[in-house]
Amino acid sequence: MASTDGRHRAAVLGSPVAHSLSPVLHRAAYAELGLGDWSYDRFEIDEQTLPGFVQGLDGTWAGLSLTMPLKRAVIPLLDGISETASSVEAVNTVVFTEDGRRVGDNTDIPGMIAALRERGVEKAESAAVLGAGATASSALAALSEICTGTVTAYVRSRERGDEMRGWGERLGVDVRIADWAEAEQALRAPLVIATTPAGATDALTGSVPEAPGTLFDVLYEPWPTGLAASWAAHGGPVIGGLDLLVHQAVLQVEQMTGRAPAPLAAMRQAGEQALAAR
Repeated sequence: MASTDGRHRAAVLGSPVAHSLSPVLHRAAYAELGLGDWSYDRFEIDEQTLPGFVQGLDGTWAGLSLTMPLKRAVIPLLDGISETASSVEAVNTVVFTEDGRRVGDNTDIPGMIAALRERGVEKAESAAVLGAGATASSALAALSEICTGTVTAYVRSRERGDEMRGWGERLGVDVRIADWAEAEQALRAPLVIATTPAGATDALTGSVPEAPGTLFDVLYEPWPTGLAASWAAHGGPVIGGLDLLVHQAVLQVEQMTGRAPAPLAAMRQAGEQALAAR
């Protein structure tokens, strides 16, 4: 089935962006959906070049995926953003409507919830978040939907702690701040979400408890992380960054193409194959 309104181009923007799996996932979806005239590319774009790039797009464009450092920089360039994106002041999806409007959304948050629910995590009595960056604020937004108790955030600085406490107040989440030096205690929570860069949790691999809860480690390369491998060895359920990436991409494909449901299984298989090839 071809595009009927002339909009059939999409891409991921960011810096660095060469490592992005988004083209693999979206192209797999187009192939499965029979969208033969659709294309999905990647462009190395930073905050300085973003405005000119967006202004130069013509009517063949259906949407954009945004990675760091553009998730906040894009907001002033849009005609509106969803409540979900507004809740964390971060946009990872832009859809161009038929009447030419640019509308921003955040599919990381519902993607995170969907990845958890796929593994049977509907509710958590409490949770721990490792890290305090942009992904950590999305994690708090997701936890506002499923966590009924306190979320403890383990951070490296007072400034980061203040930021996480502020996000908690904004999102209606009871956030307690703990120093990163106490991060071993995080592993005892029924749900642990690790939002830190590669290597940051390696020192915790020997501290995984017997019969651990659920670990959601948002990294997908390298995979498994040391923490994820140790967690699985102790029999704990592990959700990885590819799960998050696929679920948020499913929502992007549906919004940009207007076709639902997007082919989750085909997209995940394409992502797994691409990672294995690396």
